[in-house]
Amino acid sequence: MSRPKKRSLTLRGHRTSVSLEDEFWGAFRDIAAEQDRAVNDLAAEIDAARGLDSGLASAIRLFVLRSLRTR
Repeated sequence: MSRPKKRSLTLRGHRTSVSLEDEFWGAFRDIAAEQDRAVNDLAAEIDAARGLDSGLASAIRLFVLRSLRTR
């Protein structure tokens, strides 16, 4: 597995970054494409739904894991 890399996102007009491994980032982009959605829009939805106890990168990893498990 690769080391996390910073990835830039724009959530509701605000720039932010998350540190994700290539494998998670690739899977996240694939899921967004399968849903015909922009990565930023999907990340904003995940961000809005996550609790304050977890970071956005962790929430994206869990989203990817759940998505792959339900296939």
